[in-house]
Amino acid sequence: HPDRDRQFRWIKKLRSLFVRAGAPVISVDTKNSVLIGNFKNRGARYCRTADEVLAHDFPSDAECRAVPYGIYDVAHNRGHVCVGTSADTSEFAVNSIRDWWKQEGQKTFAGQHRLLILGDSGGSNGCRPRLWKRELQRFADESGLTITVAHFPRGASKWNPIEHRLFSQISANWAGHPLRSLAIMLGFLNDTKTQTGLTVTATLDTRTYQRRIKVPEREMKSLDIQRQRTCPKWNYTIKPRPPASISGSK
Repeated sequence: HPDRDRQFRWIKKLRSLFVRAGAPVISVDTKNSVLIGNFKNRGARYCRTADEVLAHDFPSDAECRAVPYGIYDVAHNRGHVCVGTSADTSEFAVNSIRDWWKQEGQKTFAGQHRLLILGDSGGSNGCRPRLWKRELQRFADESGLTITVAHFPRGASKWNPIEHRLFSQISANWAGHPLRSLAIMLGFLNDTKTQTGLTVTATLDTRTYQRRIKVPEREMKSLDIQRQRTCPKWNYTIKPRPPASISGSK
């Protein structure tokens, strides 16, 4: 993309400003979904006897398909993974961020009223879905946070910090271990650690999320979104709305 380098410089600047101010900077993404059951899990590990697993990964033999959504705290080297059992939607993504904020963020960043989110350009937290922006607005209204979002250029998701700081460590931790139940999966997530100090928490989200929710133009106009001059498609800030305007927009 012609604005690729420009966007990387902007993300670097934003990260530096937020970290210096003590404000939260989180990197977010959805890890590949996982069939939960007696299936082969790629990777090697040392063991006396090999695990016997099913020869084929048929979804009909699975307990469910788990969708891990990750939040990585850039400044403190902490990860949080919300494991969903429904669809990977923008509503699920924002609910995962909301859960992280309630469990981890508001304690770690007490007194802060700004949040920087770094994410890919596509997927449930992409730059195009209207639902992602609407749900972020609702989260901003509830929490009082001013939320700034910066998306990595398309084709550059591997530079998103969560990929090599969190997801790679999770994959290495459970490599070769069949994920036969959600409890086993959550156990491996909570047990993920590194010598550089990474710690991970994990929660289960069993809520059902509807696909293909359409957000009408009228509702989009009620959102308090300010786009940056630098690559406005990828950079915007969502501010909490006054209670009167929230009730009026419903």
